[in-house]
Amino acid sequence: MGQDADARERERISQLLANWANRDPAAREQLVPIVYEELRRLAHHYMRGERAGHTLQTTALVNEAYVRLAGLDALQWRDRAHFFAMAATLMRRVLVDYARQRGRDKRGPGVSVTSLDENARAPEPPIDVMALDEALERLVRVDPRQSRIVELRFFAGLSVEETAEVLGISRATVKRDWATAKLWLYNELTSR
Repeated sequence: MGQDADARERERISQLLANWANRDPAAREQLVPIVYEELRRLAHHYMRGERAGHTLQTTALVNEAYVRLAGLDALQWRDRAHFFAMAATLMRRVLVDYARQRGRDKRGPGVSVTSLDENARAPEPPIDVMALDEALERLVRVDPRQSRIVELRFFAGLSVEETAEVLGISRATVKRDWATAKLWLYNELTSR
């Protein structure tokens, strides 16, 4: 897809989200097939670090996140990036809820994700999503913006530009805070 087609698709999704927020019932029906593949990509990103035999499937994660998104009818979606940021937040919550429900001691470390460094060349050991969630809860008390940047970049897979747009900050700030937050989280996760 070219840049013009990408821009048109982003505009179309943003318009459908605005219509959905304005209680247009047809907008949600039109939106689902368009965003479903992107939601599956996000879910696959979360699930790729799962231990063998994990019972939560990508489709189930997408469906649970969608059910939670659909329950947010009163929310005013700003645009596509805002929607996917919320979807990522909800997927994170679903995974954490699932890991808590299954019990860390009962079946190993629970749900895990692979790496905080999207440029990593060698595979890293999986990160326990419960430990990451707890670290993010600590980070939000230290620096809420950095915590949100991690959520948007790592969990939602948003680009630097999209993250800057969602948060209303510069790209340079996103890059700086992203680097600082990754280092902080690495230290938190490896010191335990």
